[in-house]
Amino acid sequence: MAVESNVIDAAGPYDRAKALSAFKLGDVTFYWITRLSAISVLLILGGIIISLVVGAFPAIKEYGLSFLWTQRWAPSADPPVLGALGPMYGTLVTSFIAMLIAIPVGLGIAIFLTELCPQWLRRPIGMAVELLAGIPSIIYGMWGFFVLGPFLANTFQPFMIRVFDGVPVLGAIFAGPPSYLSLFNAALILAIMVLPFITSISVDVFKTVPPVLKEAAYGVGCTTWEVVRSVVIPYTRVGIIGGIMLALGRALGETMAVTFIIGNSFRISSSIFAPGTTISAAIASEFAESDGLHQSGLILLGLLLFVLTFFVLAAARLMLLRLEQKAGR
Repeated sequence: MAVESNVIDAAGPYDRAKALSAFKLGDVTFYWITRLSAISVLLILGGIIISLVVGAFPAIKEYGLSFLWTQRWAPSADPPVLGALGPMYGTLVTSFIAMLIAIPVGLGIAIFLTELCPQWLRRPIGMAVELLAGIPSIIYGMWGFFVLGPFLANTFQPFMIRVFDGVPVLGAIFAGPPSYLSLFNAALILAIMVLPFITSISVDVFKTVPPVLKEAAYGVGCTTWEVVRSVVIPYTRVGIIGGIMLALGRALGETMAVTFIIGNSFRISSSIFAPGTTISAAIASEFAESDGLHQSGLILLGLLLFVLTFFVLAAARLMLLRLEQKAGR
């Protein structure tokens, strides 16, 4: 036993130093792998920005700031006349209408699943919401073109046109004629597509509310609506806004589904039942056949969409920071 102890004591310092050296090498390797991964994200983002700016530079040089408020899009003219006002208008209008529909519906589904839904029904509804997120966008576009578009043009749109005919402002917004391809149809498809993002994130953050807070509210006689309004939503508002902004980012950049059903018209109309286009739909429908200044104009549209999405996400981040600071005080 004494001999074995002496052998262990003699070998101990060497093995310990070797083990520490191996641990140090592993830590250094792990540190540089994670650091390079983080730096690669910045390099990829920077590369995208640089390539967009370089590709868009001929259009920027040719049109300048007038590109932003020019409505006409005539790449076959001599010289080409290109303007981003129509695609920018369509992008903002469809995204706004989509969020106007998706936010209350998505929050309503999330509240039902967490507060009111019977246990046996939660899993089927939850799986249905997840399946909506997994459907390819081109399937949404085909369904919108062959099913939703004709249905809206033959039933919903004529009804809304008759109801608001002659009403100031609303009469112009819901003006006819009915169309299979319109801003409203595209917005409705977008609302369905972003619904799972709002619902799933809201369900997850609603589950983080401490049960003691809700039980205390029920204990003093609050109804379910009062508990949701005064306890659940205030406690989870940061997560809710984050989910909404994630859905908005998806709506701003959606391409294939919108291209199928929006009509690809660069004209600006006050009616949401008129055809239109978005930045992503314009790029998708024309980029393959473009060259020269026309291609540069499409790349400039992509740069504008990138900047628009960046400012939306930055505004969301600023809003979340303010809410966190307010909650901290």
